[in-house]
Amino acid sequence: MSQDLLTVYAPAKVNLSLKILGRRDDGYHLLDTCMQKLGLYDTLTLHRAGQGICLQCPGADIPEDENNLVYKAAQLFLDWMAQKKGVRPSVRIVLAKAIPVAAGLGGGSSDAAATLLGLNKLLDGECPEEELFTMGLSLGADVSFFLHQAPAVRAQGIGEEMEPIASLRDCWILLVNPGFSVSTRWVYQNFALTEKDESGTLKNSQQVVGGLYGTDLSLLLVNDLERVTLTEYPALERIKNEMLGLGAEGALMSGSGPTLFGIFKDRQKAEEAARVFNQQFSQVFLVEPLQ
Repeated sequence: MSQDLLTVYAPAKVNLSLKILGRRDDGYHLLDTCMQKLGLYDTLTLHRAGQGICLQCPGADIPEDENNLVYKAAQLFLDWMAQKKGVRPSVRIVLAKAIPVAAGLGGGSSDAAATLLGLNKLLDGECPEEELFTMGLSLGADVSFFLHQAPAVRAQGIGEEMEPIASLRDCWILLVNPGFSVSTRWVYQNFALTEKDESGTLKNSQQVVGGLYGTDLSLLLVNDLERVTLTEYPALERIKNEMLGLGAEGALMSGSGPTLFGIFKDRQKAEEAARVFNQQFSQVFLVEPLQ
């Protein structure tokens, strides 16, 4: 049944691991990464209204035009509708941000994926899953992850080769964003690819993620990009060490940063750590992994 308004939610993610294995001739880096969706969401309200595409991001200092992945995703989907269905509806999208911008938490990619999925439902597009994934991959590898139904995956290639893995469970994730953004492009440009060796691949990621407890988190919590960002922003190293001192089982920078996350088994310790960081930073979130 056709509808005129739909609200969808776009979750954040963290990279539980991120290894850079090489770079293709087209400049894309080859990755081996484990990603986990989190219970922290942006909210998108999609309307059949207006003329063309109207994107509004109230209260957020982000573009509201084709420089926003949400706008690009809407363009791709409406182009597909015009080609396959012979119609090009007008849409208005209101994006309410909760996920920090340019923070390594995948907010922009998640918003784009939610836009594709939401418009497909709102506009009765009946777009096949594989075509949605093709659109998503053209916008960025992380978009494909958020189109995937699994709450956690291991992704390889440029991020398009995904296999579901067991989600983290019975734990709390503390996110601390220092209040500044970091360009993903800058981080990758400053990453010096070292000679590939045995440490260049993740071992037993399914077993480590699924069996978090009783395992050495150092086997999983590794991020090749961390040394680039932490070298430029040494305050992040202090945040990471403080998390560990407050009882985190492990701590790591997510993606290209600058958000740091800590994994806590003890909720009381997690809540106390959140109180400590809330006194220092304005973007602190205590969340659970999606199941």
